[in-house]
Amino acid sequence: MANFTAADVKALREQTGAGMMDVKKALTEADGDAEKALEIIRLKGLKSLSKREDRQASAGLLVAEVEDGVGVLVEVNSETDFVAKNQKFIDFANEVLAAAVASKAADLETLLAAPMGGETVQDKLNGMAAIIGEKLEIRRVVRVEGENVDLYLHQTSPDLPPQVGVFVVTDAAGASVAHDIAMHVAAYMPAYLDRDHVPADVLEKERATLVKITLEEGKPEKIVDKIVTGRLEAYFKDNCLVDQAFARDPSKSVGKVLEEAGAKITDFVRVHVGA
Repeated sequence: MANFTAADVKALREQTGAGMMDVKKALTEADGDAEKALEIIRLKGLKSLSKREDRQASAGLLVAEVEDGVGVLVEVNSETDFVAKNQKFIDFANEVLAAAVASKAADLETLLAAPMGGETVQDKLNGMAAIIGEKLEIRRVVRVEGENVDLYLHQTSPDLPPQVGVFVVTDAAGASVAHDIAMHVAAYMPAYLDRDHVPADVLEKERATLVKITLEEGKPEKIVDKIVTGRLEAYFKDNCLVDQAFARDPSKSVGKVLEEAGAKITDFVRVHVGA
């Protein structure tokens, strides 16, 4: 008979985040020795890492913080929501965030090479994947700076950690409206800050599409340009943050809200887990 209790199983599951059957098998193999069982879980997990390379890690969570005008966000992915809401996984993600902040990493390569608990973030990620038994990834790190940085994290489901994260960067005057704008960005998903930020190739492609649609509708060629110009205005209102109708008061644009606050927005970032 195995020399361990239900409490031992629970404790090792909480420590590792591994499944119940994996923990029971490891404890049985280790004759109840928790340290040996932990090593067994880790070794079996490492052996199976290569088998999981073709799996999709599209679940996960976002962790972020803002301090002294610097915002840092990290996306850590798992295969399933079950792992994403595991406290061990959440704690690991927060440790990765701390490593990102300490290393001032602004790209994924720098973050994965950053020190974390005597190893690199990549080493810790591999170890966590081995213990949990799923493919885990760190998909991205985002770093923004400005006079005022506001953070909004949104839970798409109450039983899951944040799945959507937004940074809004403004001048000091924008602090009074930045959080409401961040919530707006989370919901309305603007692609660009303003029409000046729409890439020329994207705008030309949209214009060409609108010209084609307008001609196919049978409109006279002499008024096509005027119609397309009007339709481009609608495109800007759908895709540019400052042109969008403000979520809290659709009678105003986001740009108008900023104008009334005497504020300026310089940047925004919206991240959705798995996207």
